[in-house]
Amino acid sequence: MVIDFNPVIFSLGPLQARWYGLMYVIGFVIGSRILIKLSREKFLDIPAEKVDSFVLLLIAGMFVGARLTYMLVYGLDDLMSDPMEIFAVWHGGLSFHGGVLGFALVCWLYARAQKIPFYNIADGVALAATQGFFFGRIGNFINGELWGRVTDLPWGMVFSRTGGPYPRHPSQLYEAIGEGIILTLILWILKSKIKNRKLGFLTGAFLLGYGLIRYSIEFFREPDAQMGYYLGGTTTMGQMLCSLMIIFGIIIIVSLKRRSGGQQ
Repeated sequence: MVIDFNPVIFSLGPLQARWYGLMYVIGFVIGSRILIKLSREKFLDIPAEKVDSFVLLLIAGMFVGARLTYMLVYGLDDLMSDPMEIFAVWHGGLSFHGGVLGFALVCWLYARAQKIPFYNIADGVALAATQGFFFGRIGNFINGELWGRVTDLPWGMVFSRTGGPYPRHPSQLYEAIGEGIILTLILWILKSKIKNRKLGFLTGAFLLGYGLIRYSIEFFREPDAQMGYYLGGTTTMGQMLCSLMIIFGIIIIVSLKRRSGGQQ
């Protein structure tokens, strides 16, 4: 199967509406509706009428964190040769792990400003954010980017514009299912089934779950050309960053068992 979608929905002069941007908009709109639902259920300590403004802060934090991390980790040579490249988002380059850091920083600052437990907000964002991963990965698929390694399996896909003439794993779809559907189901099941759940448990479960899912899928995903493999040619940068998420997720979950309260 040859994949050759036009990433542009329509153009008005120099302005373009792209599928990738639309996927982000859909993800954040659904996420904000989920946060409003959690607020009305008294799960989230942010008033429903303030959720939209909070989501705008999350969007800003996500893009800043994602772009900075990408340039520092994946595009340092470009940044050193031209510091203005950090603003050239139209060239692509957003790091998911940096986006998580941006989310976390916004949650922490907002929690301090509003005198709300950090993990109350972080747990809510964990529940609301994962569905957006599905749409983001579909955007990657339409763009024909972040494709998988070459394969001879029958569902291999040829990303002719960017990935060459060889069939590859549609790793974007693997991630859409794993990160965007399976992880979402896991977190919402944990929310509904676990009694006496402490604040922070869902945050830890999110970090652990995402780390494990993404680490596994990285075996089928082509590493960034400028990065390659590490640790003797066996590990990608994505797997190294996911390992940190797994460690932090375990630390959070274990620490909750050692203290009577769940607030930070």
